[in-house]
Amino acid sequence: MRSLLALALAVTSFGAVAADDPWKLDAKLKIAKPEDLKDAEGTKPPPGATVLFDGKDFSQWVKRDGKSEVKWTLKDGVMEGVKGHGDIVTKETFGGKFKLHLEFRVPYEPTGSGQGRGNSGVYVQGRYEVQILDSYGLKSEKNDCGAIYGVAAPKVNACKAPTVWQTYDIEFAAPKFENGKKTEPAHMTVYQNGIKIHDNVPIPVDNTTAGLGGSPATPGPILLQDHGHPVQFRSVWLLKQ
Repeated sequence: MRSLLALALAVTSFGAVAADDPWKLDAKLKIAKPEDLKDAEGTKPPPGATVLFDGKDFSQWVKRDGKSEVKWTLKDGVMEGVKGHGDIVTKETFGGKFKLHLEFRVPYEPTGSGQGRGNSGVYVQGRYEVQILDSYGLKSEKNDCGAIYGVAAPKVNACKAPTVWQTYDIEFAAPKFENGKKTEPAHMTVYQNGIKIHDNVPIPVDNTTAGLGGSPATPGPILLQDHGHPVQFRSVWLLKQ
């Protein structure tokens, strides 16, 4: 009977990793199970959803400064962060309760380690980061993929192998205020690749590392982080609740 790694090799036809192609795997990467090499199933925007990225253009996005043109790459329906070109944010801001869906994949960077492998993030309201990272096969910590950065590690490591498409479905409730005083923190439930990794987690801080800040009583945009790695995104939509 063939080993799981042999099966994985047969399924994906691995090639050698080239310095200029972070989207190919090699046999050095140990694959736990064949499904880790299968793209997560995407979800089409439901009726009433706000489509933030459908693969056609950056019409819903600007740079972090809120006004400058996005300089990320766009090819075959996929946008990719470009080192040094900065974070991007949605033109529209969002408050209250909503569900955010996005599809992403991280590159294979075998010479990197820790935060140096496929690092990016999605910030809800520009303030609360769900980490994006190549954390395949690791014991997840508060700064690994799927973590609410610095707040809570995912309950399980639901990561697929690098170069494979993954999904986040983030159910978010903004903090509540009365007479200018916060009476309830923000809460977040997160599914990664269909697996619940956070269950209504309270977020005690008003801004995780490198977030936009600002008053947590106000709506904020969705932010995608440029952390110097060629992380890719497709199919980003939001449904207000």
